Amino acid sequence: MDNEFSLKYPVVLVHGIIAYDRGRIMHFWGRIPEKLKENGVKVFFGNTDSWGDYESNAKILNATIEEVLDKTKSKKVNIIAHSKGGIDSRYFVWKYNNDDRIASLTTLSTPHRGAEIADLIYKQKIVHSDKTKKTLKIFGKLYGDINPDLYNVNYQLTTEKMREFNENIGMDQRVYYQSMYTTMKNSFDDLMFYYSHRYIQNISGDNDGIVSEHSAQWGKNIVKIEGGISHAEIIDRKRRKISGINIPDIYIKIVKDLSEKGF
Repeated sequence: MDNEFSLKYPVVLVHGIIAYDRGRIMHFWGRIPEKLKENGVKVFFGNTDSWGDYESNAKILNATIEEVLDKTKSKKVNIIAHSKGGIDSRYFVWKYNNDDRIASLTTLSTPHRGAEIADLIYKQKIVHSDKTKKTLKIFGKLYGDINPDLYNVNYQLTTEKMREFNENIGMDQRVYYQSMYTTMKNSFDDLMFYYSHRYIQNISGDNDGIVSEHSAQWGKNIVKIEGGISHAEIIDRKRRKISGINIPDIYIKIVKDLSEKGF
């Protein structure tokens, strides 16, 4: 495929909860990395934990980006982050971007204002027991995480804690931020999220099955991706067109737009 654009800086893809990008068989970004590479984009993975809190994952991301910059001899990177990966990345930029290494941060379906599902889980008494916390920690280790903390991850994503996060974690004026999101047209768009979509719809309105439209909208540069695409479908989990949309094309457009801005 002929290049239609030239991206100045490499791309680091940062996943959210459940996803894993440390070389296992499952590819949570579907066809996206390959399609970006076909267009001449240098693509790397964040290597963060699936169940790590944002402080821990930001530290991992800091090490990853150092390696990317050393390998590519580039001065900066563009981050494209899905779901909680956007929170990890926001915290990383705030805490570790002291030497201006981040050109842009694009978040996709990120719960910037918290997740109603996290609120629901946190209200259940059983999740606060020591036995549950220990079991969750073991599960995270079996999953392959370095520093898993499922209990704290859920707590951090509650609407109350994310309100505190937004009050304390500001934007870096040297970084270009944009938030993008999708919504399901109805609960049947993706049966994997049938019940969660209905639950969030009753509380906060339109959502992608995990993140509400209200929560995903953050910053000045906000883009809604139309088409009834769910929270998992936006990372090309099904590796096929959704509502006639070829998911990797969304990412091609993201990097093309970034290239036009000089990133």
